[in-house]
Amino acid sequence: MGHGSARPDTTTVAISGGGPAGMMLGLLLARAGIEVTVVEKHADFFNNFRGDTLHPSTRTVLDELGLGEEVERIPHRKVRKVTVGRDAANIEVDLSALPLDHPYIAMVPQWDFLDMLAREARTHPGFRLVMEAESTDLLYRGGAVRGLRYTDGGGEHELHSVLTVSADGRRSALRERAGLRPKVLGSSMDVLWLRVPRGDERVEGLNGRTEHGTMAFAIDRGDYWQIAYVIRKGGFDRLRTEPVDGLRERLRALLPFLGDRVEAIRSWDDVALLDVRLERLERWYRPGYLCIGDAAHAMTPVGGVGINLAVQDAVATANLLAGPLLRAQREPRRFERTLNPELLARVQRRRWFPDAGTQRVQEFMQRELFGEVVPAAADGAAAPAPRRMLEAALRTPAGARVATGLYSRLMSRIMMRGLRPEHVTAPELRP
Repeated sequence: MGHGSARPDTTTVAISGGGPAGMMLGLLLARAGIEVTVVEKHADFFNNFRGDTLHPSTRTVLDELGLGEEVERIPHRKVRKVTVGRDAANIEVDLSALPLDHPYIAMVPQWDFLDMLAREARTHPGFRLVMEAESTDLLYRGGAVRGLRYTDGGGEHELHSVLTVSADGRRSALRERAGLRPKVLGSSMDVLWLRVPRGDERVEGLNGRTEHGTMAFAIDRGDYWQIAYVIRKGGFDRLRTEPVDGLRERLRALLPFLGDRVEAIRSWDDVALLDVRLERLERWYRPGYLCIGDAAHAMTPVGGVGINLAVQDAVATANLLAGPLLRAQREPRRFERTLNPELLARVQRRRWFPDAGTQRVQEFMQRELFGEVVPAAADGAAAPAPRRMLEAALRTPAGARVATGLYSRLMSRIMMRGLRPEHVTAPELRP
């Protein structure tokens, strides 16, 4: 690279990625009086693939930050009922009955959520957000990371920092530059993502159905249904060789309440592919460098937990590092000294159990609920109903009741509350 053209700049913490992990961490550190710069490659936060399921754990964090009322002002849908199964025998989970402060899943458009975090972060003088800027490399000196290099419309720039954080997702270029390679846990599925207009049906919440070897979920977005159609990993190219009529008919059979509105899927151009990955780093850090969120552990869409674990990572990082970073910021030679790597190790130790544990639950649910659905979904052939847990639950009313209790506990503890919910303890320092 042409290092001579780079423009030097400084900050205490450089964050690559303006998603939930990066924006929440930027806000929390700026709130604690730390100079922080978030580098985001897009021009805005709008992205069709951004998850927007805010679980009670995230809503609690927003309350602790005084943003509870503001998030309520964002137009969104509250999902209080989850239904999975077949028309004749469903597993139903009533989220409103769970013992939580916010017993529902809030379907908040992520671009609105991130805009809200950015507005709040900008009220703190140490915060800076650089949009349309792509992180390309790490800056090294003395065996430690000392910042990052990014490019924007003005060319190539250097951003020197005490700590550099990758919150730039599962395809992080900086993570690769740091020599950190994720362990691939594997996923047998991909997901087709599409929209169908809402009608006057009384169906609401989140509805999942399996029939004849296929599976689909309909997510209530108010004026439309977001449809997730499960297929075998890597099967999209083959599926696209068929007329889209076949997909419409399978959706009509799985989710009959959609009716003729499936005709809104006019061609394969109306269908997007979500490449599902399940992987994690065995080590999240190098001297001067830390990965959080999807850059540390890519989640599948099962349970809609990705955004919430990213937020929890950010909260834990700020709680553990705000004090040391504030002290480092006051050091005249801060860019020549290396933040103690043990502090970064503490972040990984704090978050390893809930993040890796949730991935294990996702593996289990993917295997048990989707294991015998996915192979047939791309081929169009009939397959047995999902094995053991779901099969037993759908066989008898008694089984459905047992499954409902089991799923309620799983939903409450793991997916809704989290295995280790974080609470904001990092201080707020205003001038």
